[in-house]
Amino acid sequence: MMRQARVWPNPGRGAIGGISRRAALVGAGALIVSFSIMPAAWPQESETPDTGGSKLPGSLAIEPHLDAWIKVAPDGAVTVFTGKAELGQGIKTAFLQIAAEELDLPLEQLTIVTADTQLTANEGYTAGSHSIQDSGTAIRNAAAQVREILIGVAAQQLGLPAAALRAENGSVVAQDGRKLSYGALVSGNLLHVTAQPASKLKDPSTFKVMNRPVQRLDIPAKVTGGEAFLQDMRLPGMLHARIVRPPSYGATLEQVDLATVGTMPGFVNAVRDGNFLAVVFEKEFQAIQAMRILAASAQWAEKRALPEQSRTAEVIRGLPSHDYVILDKAAALPGGQPSTGVGAGVNAGASIAADYSRPFQSHGSIGPSCAIAQLDRNGMLTVWTHTQGVYPDRNAIAEMVRMPAQRVRCIHVQGSGCYGHNAADDAGADAALLASKMPGRPIRVQWMREQEHAWEPFGPAMVTRATASLNDDGGIAGFTFDVWSNTHNMRPGTAGALLAAQHIAAPFPIPEPKPIPQPEGGGDRNAIPLYDFPAARVVHHFLPDMPIRISAMRSLGAYMNIFSLEGFMDEAALAAKTDPVEFRLRHLKDERARAVVSATADAFGWKNRPHTANGTGSGFAFARYKNLAAYCALAMEVEVDRDSGRVRLRRVVAAIDTGQVVNPDGVRNQIEGAILQSASWTLYESISFDRTRITSVDWSTYPILRFQSVPDSVEVHIIDRPGLPFLGAGEAGQGPAAAAIANAIADATGKRLRDLPLTAERLKSAINA
Repeated sequence: MMRQARVWPNPGRGAIGGISRRAALVGAGALIVSFSIMPAAWPQESETPDTGGSKLPGSLAIEPHLDAWIKVAPDGAVTVFTGKAELGQGIKTAFLQIAAEELDLPLEQLTIVTADTQLTANEGYTAGSHSIQDSGTAIRNAAAQVREILIGVAAQQLGLPAAALRAENGSVVAQDGRKLSYGALVSGNLLHVTAQPASKLKDPSTFKVMNRPVQRLDIPAKVTGGEAFLQDMRLPGMLHARIVRPPSYGATLEQVDLATVGTMPGFVNAVRDGNFLAVVFEKEFQAIQAMRILAASAQWAEKRALPEQSRTAEVIRGLPSHDYVILDKAAALPGGQPSTGVGAGVNAGASIAADYSRPFQSHGSIGPSCAIAQLDRNGMLTVWTHTQGVYPDRNAIAEMVRMPAQRVRCIHVQGSGCYGHNAADDAGADAALLASKMPGRPIRVQWMREQEHAWEPFGPAMVTRATASLNDDGGIAGFTFDVWSNTHNMRPGTAGALLAAQHIAAPFPIPEPKPIPQPEGGGDRNAIPLYDFPAARVVHHFLPDMPIRISAMRSLGAYMNIFSLEGFMDEAALAAKTDPVEFRLRHLKDERARAVVSATADAFGWKNRPHTANGTGSGFAFARYKNLAAYCALAMEVEVDRDSGRVRLRRVVAAIDTGQVVNPDGVRNQIEGAILQSASWTLYESISFDRTRITSVDWSTYPILRFQSVPDSVEVHIIDRPGLPFLGAGEAGQGPAAAAIANAIADATGKRLRDLPLTAERLKSAINA
């Protein structure tokens, strides 16, 4: 039975010693292996890395040394290192599968260390479905190259050609039965060499661990009440803090009497720094009580700074914009003149246009954000955080507390709920600020539910407009798409992105909002359709003004843009009197795209789907996430109660092409999760606010999908692509799921809803109109 991988150091036990990555990675074997027996292709640390002008695969381009990814101990145990964070997507398990496969090791001999600024490579943020694609690729190639180095060393020791040896179960084995364990072969800096561009990767037909279902390492503690999340951590001597948040954006603290909590049991400190207000106590409930007392007595000056919620789409469209043309595809027309607009110069049939909108939405993290920080006697500030980027968070925190970045260590510990840039970084900043003022004992900051809902950075509201003209054959002759959106990235990197740094007496300025450039994009992610249109133009109207605090939410603008584009494809198919799946295939040239569309339609039984007369409808949607990552198509059957407007999700079928698969169960889990999350966004979720405050501060005012509303059945079919590069799958399903729901509702009712969320109230109103 496979045991759970160790996480080193164990943050729950406070094992935070000053060990460096170099010290952690240097082997301690007794045998000193001369560099002369190293394969000549691997340059040493003192040499200039020679990659022959080729780019190193994956994140090896960021950190090229093999021992930054793989450590082999004298007892043969292997530690895998990654700068990516486990967010619930199962990457710890997948990374170990990758390394185990290429090293020919059983999983129980591997452990993993995830994002830690003292131990792992700087891989930036864990975002955009890049973990397997980038870090997994680095680990796979590093493990394969380590394997070949070990075989080379064994060949030297055994006096045999490397071709006569094989790796097997943690040893290098000769044909005559002699073998040397990995631990016996590693010593000194053997693996501190620069990776090479090409690796001798395993043939997928020989896989024993990859492309196999493996039970996730992080699940047992989560289902048994174990220490699974940062919220569960308890360090020796830990103090508990609560923050008294301002009641609204821009509010200033005019008066507060800190003495009112100074005599309470367990009191340690009350801290005011400008508009930053906190209490620190021995026990958690003592801190909660004190927080409530100060919150009730503090006097704040507020201002009306928010727009009218009912006019959100109008406000978004009216904000000043920086316009970027991200696609301008002209058709060759009679007379040799390029197209300047939809269907210009084309024998056009019907013309259609539609506007779509998305509200501000919350991450809705099940567990409010949390962090622990400690400034030790050596002047090292350690922060345990569920941030998605330990290095950018470290830099922002260091700037805020005015310490060198090298004196700040951020260790990722999984939080209960993530889905993008929620309040994790802000909680880390709160804890770090308090710890910097109170050296010695660790300080835990736990946000309250109403704080999480009111103060986290929300997913931006968006507006889109699609127009198209059809040719005489019923195909799209010309297409335009416009998207209006704020930035989708206000993550830390500088202190001004952190709430605490904005609220202190000497505040740091909020960084300038910037668009995320194509090809990945931010608000314009997936705004460029993968379909082949003769003429197409896509414009991103980037809005630098931000009326609501916003940042990255899972899939960024792709969710809204795919919802819009795939809904519009159905509307165009209806205008062309063509089946929606056939219409999509007519405009798709990418063979892998066509394969997932056809596989989904076949598995769903699209041609024999239920009739709409009984309020049942079927919808279809497709996208390739970012036009760079996994391909996903999705068909959905829904039932609409015409009296109440409630939507029941009856059946979902999806197909996914994610390149080489590591863990099939992990891929299915990601798509199933995407379907549920997207269903929640699409049918229920929207923050509410008045002109001064965010008002959706609990689960009654911010409803999410409940258990009774999950689909009756979900099928996920994986298209096997052995040997092809990994393609990120974590955010491939949200957009197609949203569009499939909308298309199925339109099929069931004959009513097209274009403004998210597609609530029962809105649907009932449309049916009765």
